[in-house]
Amino acid sequence: MKKRFSHLITFYFILQLILFANHEDEILGNWVTAEGQSRVEIFKKDDLYFGKIVALKEPYYLSTENIGVVGTPRLDSYNPDQSLASRPMIGIELMTNFHFDGEKWVGGRIYDPQNGKNYKCRISLAEDGTLHVRGYVGFSMLGRTTVWEPTEVYLKRELAFLGIENCSCQSSEKASKATEEIDHNGTAEMD
Repeated sequence: MKKRFSHLITFYFILQLILFANHEDEILGNWVTAEGQSRVEIFKKDDLYFGKIVALKEPYYLSTENIGVVGTPRLDSYNPDQSLASRPMIGIELMTNFHFDGEKWVGGRIYDPQNGKNYKCRISLAEDGTLHVRGYVGFSMLGRTTVWEPTEVYLKRELAFLGIENCSCQSSEKASKATEEIDHNGTAEMD
């Protein structure tokens, strides 16, 4: 009886470790930020989580903007560090040094390229599969939460809006490719 109980306890702890390990990596992959302005890839280095901008809804400056040269790639213009202000927005590592505490990702910082500021940040995964990204100064009560969607969910909704509902986007790579093929006229070329 003791031996069976011992095996059950061991099995329980191994199961918990497996579930815990799987849950902590659930944020890995591509996410569309609030209002669909950018796509961020969250990745892991050692035991820490990072995120970088991999695509922008408007990757080039428009004629209606008062900043940048029309038709050139967007830059990190608001960065207070002038040596970084000329770097392209695509590729910026805007999330750094997050660790998983058992239920959320904490201890990291997030950079807001729209104002050039860094904030403390925590990330939680909601039951609906969205990320709740909370940037704050000092205490988390003094901050703002934005909701990010998995790229595939966002893509399916946008394609449905365009009347392209029979699209089967089965992988992030395929979804990313389809997203890039949608032109400014609202059309898409699908395989």
